[in-house]
Amino acid sequence: MNGRALFSRLPPSGRVALGLVLILWVIAALSPLLAERARDIRLEDRLLPPSAAHPFGTDDLGRDLLARVVAATPTSLAIGLTAAAVSLVVGFAVGGIAGYAGGWTDLVLSRVIEVVLCFPVLFLLLALAAFLPPSPATIILAIGLTTWPGDARYARAEVMRARELDYTRAARVAGASTTRILVRHLLPNALPPLLVSAAFGVAWAILAEAALSFLGVGLPPPAASWGGILSAAPAYIEEGWWMALFPGLALFLTVGAYNLLAEGLRAATTERS
Repeated sequence: MNGRALFSRLPPSGRVALGLVLILWVIAALSPLLAERARDIRLEDRLLPPSAAHPFGTDDLGRDLLARVVAATPTSLAIGLTAAAVSLVVGFAVGGIAGYAGGWTDLVLSRVIEVVLCFPVLFLLLALAAFLPPSPATIILAIGLTTWPGDARYARAEVMRARELDYTRAARVAGASTTRILVRHLLPNALPPLLVSAAFGVAWAILAEAALSFLGVGLPPPAASWGGILSAAPAYIEEGWWMALFPGLALFLTVGAYNLLAEGLRAATTERS
């Protein structure tokens, strides 16, 4: 299914979500225009409420909150997308091998997947983030390497179904290598549910990064992320409620958009099936 056909099958909610996601990425692309303003500290302007000059108000250091929320957009989106990609690659590799090989290989890899799933994801994230040096790469790896089992289960189920199809058997009889069969024949069939999983994964990764930054083990200053902005809000919740409202709203809209997009992709690919 090409992109145009997939878009035509998206329900209205999925199209709205896709439009919102595209708008967010446009905002991320334009964010360097406000980067300097986001770093401009003016203590005399601290905790100003929303106004024409500062639509989102200012934070505890007098920085324009709208500029900070916009400047944090590419960081949060890029970490979410990259972490979901890491999870998808690892998950498909493990799940694809387990589903195609079967036997003891499937048994061992399935047990590994189940063991990782037994641990609370937030606990694993906090453990990895606490022991690794704080950086975007660390956060991406921590999220990607703790969320791949879900993708692995999707991949395993799809590969097990596709390996018994006629064209897969014909490829084996023709002497095609396991790698070629996985990449050329099985991956395209496993792709639709994995795209759904990836969209959900981006939403979860953005939320996980925000949680880590809020708890103080995420991106170090001066890197800006929505979770990092939110981490300063509780101390000023009465006199600076906007510090929690606007970055929280950005986080809510972004995670909601990706979740709606995932549901739309699921509906579109299910209709195709």
